[in-house]
Order: sequence, then C-alpha cells, then structure tokens
Amino acid sequence: MINHPVVIKVGGALLESPSATATLFQHINALSATRPVVLVHGGGPVVESLMAKLSLTSTKLDGLRVTPDEHMPYICGALAGTANKMLCAAAIAQKLTPVGLSLLDGNLVTCASKASQYGAVGSPAPGDSTLLETLLVQDYLPVISSIGSDPSGRLLNINADEAATVIARLLQAELLLLSNVEGVMDATGQVLATLDHADIEALVNSHTITDGMQVKTSAALQAATTLQRPVIIGSWQADLSSLLAHSGGTRVMPVPPTQEHTL
Repeated sequence: MINHPVVIKVGGALLESPSATATLFQHINALSATRPVVLVHGGGPVVESLMAKLSLTSTKLDGLRVTPDEHMPYICGALAGTANKMLCAAAIAQKLTPVGLSLLDGNLVTCASKASQYGAVGSPAPGDSTLLETLLVQDYLPVISSIGSDPSGRLLNINADEAATVIARLLQAELLLLSNVEGVMDATGQVLATLDHADIEALVNSHTITDGMQVKTSAALQAATTLQRPVIIGSWQADLSSLLAHSGGTRVMPVPPTQEHTL
C-alpha cells in the first residue's frame, strides 16, 4: 500500500456548520499532499430531518438507530445521497477531487445483519481494498457513507464509527474520530492527551465522561483495540497534521490482545 493512509470519520452534524466543513477540507487538502486520506461519514441530523418531514418515527436501541427495512430507501437517500454529495461538493470547493462511495461499492466491506430487533442494521467486516487503493494512488478523495449490503443484496444501515474502523482495518490506516470537541476532557476541562481502558472506566465511574462522550470513547477504545493502534479523538477544526503528530486531541490506546477479555 502507498504511504500510510489516514481514515477520518465525521458525523452528519458537521454539515450544519459550513465554516467547519470548509476548514476540515482545507486541512484534508493540506494533509493529502503527503498522506492518502479517506473520509467516512454518518448523517444522523440529515436522517432525522428527512424522517420528520416524512412523519416517520425513528428510535434508538443501545445507541443504534432501529431501522425497519421500509425506512431504508429514505435512510439510504439521506446518507449515501444528500449527506455524501454535500460533503463531496464541499470538498470540490477546497480544490479536492472527491469520489462519493458507500460501503458496498467495489465490495469494500462485507456486511451481515445484527440481531433482528435492530431491523436493517448491520455489522461490517473488511472486504476488498482494490477500489480504494486504485483511487488513492490517483489522488482522489474517497468519501464513504455508512450504507452497506448483505450478500443477498439487502441494504443495511451501519454505525459510522464501526464503518470507519473497518475501512481503517482494510487499509491498515490511522483513524481519526472528529467532532465538535477538541478531545476528551478531565473534570477541570483540560484535554487529556492519552486514555487507556482503565482511565476511561474511572472517568465514566466519576461521571466526568457521560452521554455522547461515553459513546465516543467506547467506540474509540473498541476501534483502537481492533486496529491495535491508537485512535485519535479530536476537533474537525483542528490541524490534522498536528493531531497525527500528537499535538492536540486525545489518543485512545488499544487494549493489548492478552487483555481483550476485560472490554
């Protein structure tokens, strides 16, 4: 594989801030001069907005959106269509050459449905990296939505953190989980440079890490352990090269393979 790639995951909330979106793609443009970059995205707010307009109710179970099969055409349209093309257009505005994809294109990722109570929600596994490697060699920016398919052709909604992790596994890449926070903060509001499993557990027990950040740190720990390399939680406004050089953000350390049973 060409020079060690970077996979960047962003949530759909990024699209609610055009200035933050522009800043992110400026930084991706700078980083892509030296490193291949892949962007993986969710789109919760875009989905919620569309569902509300269609008078469809959307519920979550264990942090995952319960997705009836009859909702998938709309969720697919919101994620692989609206959110994906808005991000691609923002990339073009910053002189990048994006290619909008989903997990099922080029057999990048194989997906299987989770337990039936989640509906059309899937678990991803690495597939074939040929398409991504071909695009990265040609200096394209793959922009990948978290829509997948099982082998029978059933469309599946995939958690975007899981989607980004599996793309990072596929490319043996570094993974950045970016949102509107600078990193994980301690009780005094200072960004923590590194976190391991024990640190996260202590911060959750003391209610320093709660709600969305608890979900994010759990996802980062799972991703780091799956990849067996640190995963960075940082701001989508941050300089990406600085984050990768351990300046800013929080590095979540993997659980060693001998200790994975403690997760």
